[in-house]
Amino acid sequence: MKRQYDVIIVGCGVAGCFTALHLPKDRDILMITKSDLEESDSFLAQGGICVLKNDEDYDSFYEDTMRAGHYENRPESVDIMIRSSREVINELIQFGVDFARENGELVYTREGAHSTNRILYHDDVTGKEITSKLLAEVKTRENITIMTQTAMVDILCRENCCDGILVKTKAGELQPVFAQHVMWACGGIGGIYENSTNFPHLTGDALALSLRHNVRLQNVNYVQIHPTTLYSKKKERRFLISESVRGEGAHLYDKNGNRFVDELLPRDILTQEIRKQMKKDGTDYVWLSMLPIQDMDVRVRFPNIYRKCLEEGYDVTKEWIPVVPAQHYFMGGVYVDRNSHTSMKHLYASGETCCNGVHGANRLASNSLLESLVFAKNAAFHMAKVDEEDKKKPHKPRFEDYVNLSIKELAKVYQLFLEEYDNLEEFYKNNKEKIWEEIRREQEKQK
Repeated sequence: MKRQYDVIIVGCGVAGCFTALHLPKDRDILMITKSDLEESDSFLAQGGICVLKNDEDYDSFYEDTMRAGHYENRPESVDIMIRSSREVINELIQFGVDFARENGELVYTREGAHSTNRILYHDDVTGKEITSKLLAEVKTRENITIMTQTAMVDILCRENCCDGILVKTKAGELQPVFAQHVMWACGGIGGIYENSTNFPHLTGDALALSLRHNVRLQNVNYVQIHPTTLYSKKKERRFLISESVRGEGAHLYDKNGNRFVDELLPRDILTQEIRKQMKKDGTDYVWLSMLPIQDMDVRVRFPNIYRKCLEEGYDVTKEWIPVVPAQHYFMGGVYVDRNSHTSMKHLYASGETCCNGVHGANRLASNSLLESLVFAKNAAFHMAKVDEEDKKKPHKPRFEDYVNLSIKELAKVYQLFLEEYDNLEEFYKNNKEKIWEEIRREQEKQK
């Protein structure tokens, strides 16, 4: 890892990969992840990815997204996402993403709160299919360096301008890395919850740093709970039972085997109904049955879910499974504009880390992968545009005088408190507390 790159991307999920793949090939790019490449939430997305099927679908796609978000969405962002969707899907297919087809034609499925079938999928591991194909392409690019087990602990910023990041390497060393642009694509906040479908290392690092450096945040209390995750007494990441299962016809039952709700309600409303039923029944879960799905083999349509449930002792072709709501997705985050640019110069954010307003107060199913890709691409184009404009104004790089300074000298320039990073466990614990304080503060404001 060098001391200076053109662009640093924190995170290797779909947002990070799509940013890297849309930057000019002469840019020197560093991508880092504090875990392994396969441990981004992008890999976990089961259901699918939305797309505008045709011009006639625009109004209903827009309305479905707005209604699910309780009309707190940013209209411009919703419009950009929908109108960009087909182009993004075509790019994914060019990268080798294998969406389900029938007689050579793409197959569309439906999930809760959608008024029609407009979701493309690959079995029940769509996120894994997309992310793995994008990562494979990233690995072929000679201008992209990937570092795993490398954690961003701070950003190098002054006068509301980001000059790079401070990382802690796998060997435990602190190292400053400078860049013209920094992209935060480091995921959500599931790791601060006890029950979540997210990987536990996704602890809202960008949010904590935003609070420290006065980067604008938005809607940090807007957290989506997924209504159906496989119930377990084990304290581990909750396994998500995709909304597509209910979209294909699965039913929810109370403890007496009675169907108690419309399974295709928006996630937040369905979660409320499930919790209400659990309280009424005095149970820790409700039942989900795939037996009503008659026109397809669920072992073929949902192979990953089928295998996981078997491992837990449930055969979904013969019996019901216990499900419970769990933290799933973060609609708020670092405020960004249509180009994924934050309130700090040369700092961008994309994916679940950011809030561009697409999701409003509640995300419509299968909009997350699409939103991440669309706005990551916008960010890459904006960075390139900024670079071209900078070339017209000859000046030395803004951080040229600092690149070769020692870590202690840099600590004075960027007001870093190096002792904070000695114990990463304590560091992340403090970050979690900061985020929870902000969530509670926002909740109080809305009362």
